[in-house]
Amino acid sequence: MKRLSILLITFILPFALEAQTNNYKVFGVAFYNMENLFDTLHDAGKNDYDFLPEGSYKWTGKRYWEKQNNMANIIAKLGKEVTKQAPIVVGLSEIENRNVLEDLIEMPALKDLNYGICHIEGPDSRGVDVALLYRKDLVDIKKVSARDLKIQKTYAGDNWEFKSRNQLIVESKIEGEDVAFLVNHWPSRRAESRYREEAGKLNRSIMDSLRTEHPNMKCITMGDLNDDPTNKSLTKGLAAVGDASKLSEKNYLYNPFYKMYKRGLGTLAYRDSWNLFDQIIVSKEFKKKDQNLFFWKAEICNYPELKNTEGRYKGYPYRTYAGGNYAGGYSDHFPVIIYLLKQDNSSK
Repeated sequence: MKRLSILLITFILPFALEAQTNNYKVFGVAFYNMENLFDTLHDAGKNDYDFLPEGSYKWTGKRYWEKQNNMANIIAKLGKEVTKQAPIVVGLSEIENRNVLEDLIEMPALKDLNYGICHIEGPDSRGVDVALLYRKDLVDIKKVSARDLKIQKTYAGDNWEFKSRNQLIVESKIEGEDVAFLVNHWPSRRAESRYREEAGKLNRSIMDSLRTEHPNMKCITMGDLNDDPTNKSLTKGLAAVGDASKLSEKNYLYNPFYKMYKRGLGTLAYRDSWNLFDQIIVSKEFKKKDQNLFFWKAEICNYPELKNTEGRYKGYPYRTYAGGNYAGGYSDHFPVIIYLLKQDNSSK
């Protein structure tokens, strides 16, 4: 009986999915922490010495191109079973510079997908940045800017300034609608919670300003937030809610990953527990199922090839390096995706 149920699910599910979406255009919006996508050259002023051929990771050209190929294959696959195409937008973190992005979009899996690049060099001491790839045939970019996270502090009588990765802001038009994307990589957990809370406040203030300047603009913020959906940086700093019934003019950000985290799901594992640091959060306008773009659902893309298949860390993300040794995998994070729908009038 159990086997019959599995067979029925396997047979019926694709048809049920198609029935749900056959009157709509379906678009994927994804985010992926690339786990140190460095090139093999030194960037002046950056501490990237570990990722040089003579560095501690022995980061050779062969390993670099293997990594690029791996990541390109996954990006092309994200959500394709649902959308029948690669994502229209992909936010990225832990990329070193524009050069690695240009190499990435020229990889065989992505070369014919017409991806463009949005990137502004950030202040991170190691040189890792955030970026956004977009399908040039489907997304019209209007403006690209960035805001640095700067926190002035006093310690032992000395004033100093905390700096972290910048927050990338991309204003665009999709299907005739104004949509702003924010890409983030908030301070690591080596820093206190208050630093990520400040990152959340900055992110929220950016969206407040965008919505004031452009009343019809919808917002999507995404990234490796180094906090779970229930942490203060999300619930207080960003003021995102995980219950759509609580959306309001004041609380206008909906986090579809909140309930996933409460169910024990995650995008990275540490000390035998899961965290869900990688999130995509949408403004309340995306929850209206009208003639415009609207939010359908979210997923963690924990594909089989992205998991360790054996040993103590079976089921955990299959990393590029593990314990300082080259493993040849993908990333220490799983990618995430949301699906947006819009009525397809051409199907009528």
